[in-house]
Amino acid sequence: MSFSTLKKTLPILLLLLIRTEAFADNAVTINQVTSGNSNNITVSVEGSDNITNFSFGGANNTVNIEQKGKDGYIGYTTAWGSGASWGGDLDGDSNSLTVKQLCNQSVCGGDRFEFHIAGNSNTVDFYQGYTVTTGGSYSYDSYEYGGHFTQLDIHGSNNILLGSQRANNSGHEHSMTVGIYGNSNNVYMRQDSNQNKTMNLTINNSNNDVDMIQTGNAGHSATVTLSGSYATSLYMLQQGSTAQSYSLSQSCQNSSGCYVSVTQGQ
Repeated sequence: MSFSTLKKTLPILLLLLIRTEAFADNAVTINQVTSGNSNNITVSVEGSDNITNFSFGGANNTVNIEQKGKDGYIGYTTAWGSGASWGGDLDGDSNSLTVKQLCNQSVCGGDRFEFHIAGNSNTVDFYQGYTVTTGGSYSYDSYEYGGHFTQLDIHGSNNILLGSQRANNSGHEHSMTVGIYGNSNNVYMRQDSNQNKTMNLTINNSNNDVDMIQTGNAGHSATVTLSGSYATSLYMLQQGSTAQSYSLSQSCQNSSGCYVSVTQGQ
């Protein structure tokens, strides 16, 4: 059992708990780029060749990371590299970030969860290898192979995001890209069942209520961009064994708000 030394570049006020149970190398590297702030970070690793690697700033942030299985990654986004030079991959105050990864097979596809949160008081709960309900309950089965990817980028404040990715067969991978640049958005995103699935969401305004779900044994895809002076309430469900695709670019200018509901597949 081995894991890398926790790296601290400045004096910190930090509650940090690390637990590893492993058969090969795991690496946990956490770099604080601002001093004198209180943050709580918990990292739990069971398995091999898992990586947690990120920097953080701000105060009163809470991070809970759990990796079970092989080849998981949680940390800074490869789209632009480490954010240590501009304040941290997790910046801002009073954010809550919980990420769980699970692969319970001998060969794992390698889950990746990447993030950058520059706002305050955001709550993110994300599960790879699990299915999560809108109420926050999550479940798994005996056939979790991994291979899912999420890139998260929240610059606003008071946003809530709950999501999951889960497949039951090897080589069936789910990809999700999220960008939330406004405030007080409530987002639920879920992909499960087999075949490759992609989901892209960009929110450029505030107070939107979004549910995006892709399920069933088909290669579904969705791309949604929300903007405008007013909020949109969006419900999207793509399901069934026939591939579905959906694209929406919505600029809401209705003072009563905008409403979109779409269900595809059976």
